Amino acid sequence: MTTRRALIKSAMLAGVAAMATFGAAGFAAAEDLDTIKENGVIRIAMSGAYPPFNFVNEKNEVVGFDPAIGTEIAKRMGLKVEIITTAWDGIIGGLLANKYDAIVGSMSITEERDKVVDFVGPYYTTKRAIFTKPDSGITSVEQLKDVKVGVTLGETHEEWARDQGYTVRTYKGLPELLLELENGRVDVIVNDSIAAILAMKEIGYDFVALDDLETDAIGAGIAIREGNPELAKQMQAALDAMMEDGTYLEIANEWVGGDIR
Repeated sequence: MTTRRALIKSAMLAGVAAMATFGAAGFAAAEDLDTIKENGVIRIAMSGAYPPFNFVNEKNEVVGFDPAIGTEIAKRMGLKVEIITTAWDGIIGGLLANKYDAIVGSMSITEERDKVVDFVGPYYTTKRAIFTKPDSGITSVEQLKDVKVGVTLGETHEEWARDQGYTVRTYKGLPELLLELENGRVDVIVNDSIAAILAMKEIGYDFVALDDLETDAIGAGIAIREGNPELAKQMQAALDAMMEDGTYLEIANEWVGGDIR
């Protein structure tokens, strides 16, 4: 296990311990949904640095596919929504520390994460992809042992790249990641394929994907604290209803140009 992975796991466990210390009895007696319903607001977190899924526009508003999905789920639950942006590498710790009620930020559902949070969804799927400049000379995954690989700090792609033994450089979000590749400070970047392709199209970058990467589909889910089955049930019901009545497809068409279920 790498030092980075050990630190991530330690932070998660520390968050769980803090939850127990500050009121395990109260946590066990009532679901988060009770407090959320009482306040009339559900707080959802995301990085705000992952266009077109979530980003800050020129009006300083957090917009994109994720906030639209989160807002619609809240509406169907009879709630208002408060969007909170936070650094991705500490986002699960913030959830466990009750800084927000859910993460609606394109979080990949993984076995490791599922040990410390519960997931609603998935609400879309994508695949891992590796991009480079057309003239970089890099045409195969086999060449990555000798190059600089850019990833977003705290994403599953960082863990994957480190497990491969690559020389990894970490960044705060997708816009910075793309800029670093454009400026030649990294040789390739690893990211979810849909988000990267759409962002490149928006900015006008002409990067190419390595076509010999073997990868499975990745589901993105909504993370909530464990021990909240009724909250999970109501959020899932709202999500399912959106997918059935066409609202999900309207949101997907607006922000990502098509159905990504």
